[in-house]
Amino acid sequence: MIVLVLVVFYFFSTALVLARQDQDQEQDQEQDQERVIYKAYLDEGETITKGNAGYVKRVIEEAEQNEAEAVVVMLNTPGGLVDATFELMEAFLNADVPVVVYVAPHGAMATSAGAFILLSSDIAAMAPASTVGAAEPVMMSPEGQETVEDKTVNVIVKKSKENARKKGRPPEVAEKFVTENLKLGVDEALEKGVVEFKSASLEELLQDIDGYTVEKRGQEITINSADASLEESGLNTRERIQHWVSNPQIAFLMMMAGMMLLYIGFSNPGTFVPEVIGGISLIMAIYGMGLFETSTTGIILMILGIGLIIAEVFVTGFGIFGIGGAVSLLVGALLLPAQEELIGADWYRTFAVIVLGTIGAFALIVLVVVQRVVSSRRQGKREKDSIFAAPEWGVVVAELNPEGMVKARGENWRARSVEGETITEGEDVEVVETRGLMLLVKPRK
Repeated sequence: MIVLVLVVFYFFSTALVLARQDQDQEQDQEQDQERVIYKAYLDEGETITKGNAGYVKRVIEEAEQNEAEAVVVMLNTPGGLVDATFELMEAFLNADVPVVVYVAPHGAMATSAGAFILLSSDIAAMAPASTVGAAEPVMMSPEGQETVEDKTVNVIVKKSKENARKKGRPPEVAEKFVTENLKLGVDEALEKGVVEFKSASLEELLQDIDGYTVEKRGQEITINSADASLEESGLNTRERIQHWVSNPQIAFLMMMAGMMLLYIGFSNPGTFVPEVIGGISLIMAIYGMGLFETSTTGIILMILGIGLIIAEVFVTGFGIFGIGGAVSLLVGALLLPAQEELIGADWYRTFAVIVLGTIGAFALIVLVVVQRVVSSRRQGKREKDSIFAAPEWGVVVAELNPEGMVKARGENWRARSVEGETITEGEDVEVVETRGLMLLVKPRK
């Protein structure tokens, strides 16, 4: 009987010990699961756009759902779009999880919009040789950079000071970022209280913020980051596309590529590939332009430029329409970004170079075409002592019923059948006579 009691007691006590161990393991696992820090990227010198702003907001939401210790945003940017920057600032302020912004690697910058993003974080840190500030708003015009209206400056100053004050940072420094284009190195920023830590690496930063307490929505949260694991998440396909096309530089290049492909397609009917790719490129460019503030005048001028270029394809205008379209596109593109006031001066210079280079290349192509057309006209004048030498035959590229289009000597001509009959696409025709720039043709035997 005593042996039986001892055996029962042994198994009972063993079960209690094992249960206690399992409970401790579960608690340790739960603690390990909770000690996760999410990592997001706004680096590589990229502009802050709707795409990468939405990506950071998604990472914050995932961190909140999984009760992470914090979100670390790696920052290195020359600036960004106004709406996207304000969205990130509000997301940082309203997040339930602490948001740490780390300006890295060494020599990185948080200028213009990047300065406001740093000021809105719960914990701000910078790597050695990094800088913050230089947030004076500017606007682009055909003459160069211009100072924005005082009304816009006052809105930005008020918002930046308010966010700095909420995070315990000096509002007067935030104001000088805008009004005096103040720029601080890491040591100056640390001295003035703009940032809390100077960390040489992300690993060092996680050690620095371990045990640091921040206030979120009236509650104090202590960060346990020393042994926390990092959960990295990059942009998904949708965010990557949105980030790509919402950059004004990319949107402009896609629009120009779309127009060039449509020009090639319309000039060579039947190929279909340039038209399809060009159409998709134009649609993506229009979508991207809808993600940032644009100038109405700039849009109108660019639409006019597109119309003139298309007219050059269908009307033999000796290049006048093409050159006029190129000029209209140039002015419209420079006026296109209307309120990207939080992008640095370097970005504007790059954008201007891209616009001038692209339009210049397009204008050069138009001039070469015009030169060839004029040369052929002069050759025709010498040969036939007329204003120009009309082609002798061509191929129908748009059905004549009785009018349509004929391709002759590599050019598209308006044409009309002599007898008024229908001549289908692809048939060879003989030029009977010309009336101005209209060819009168008949089927070629």
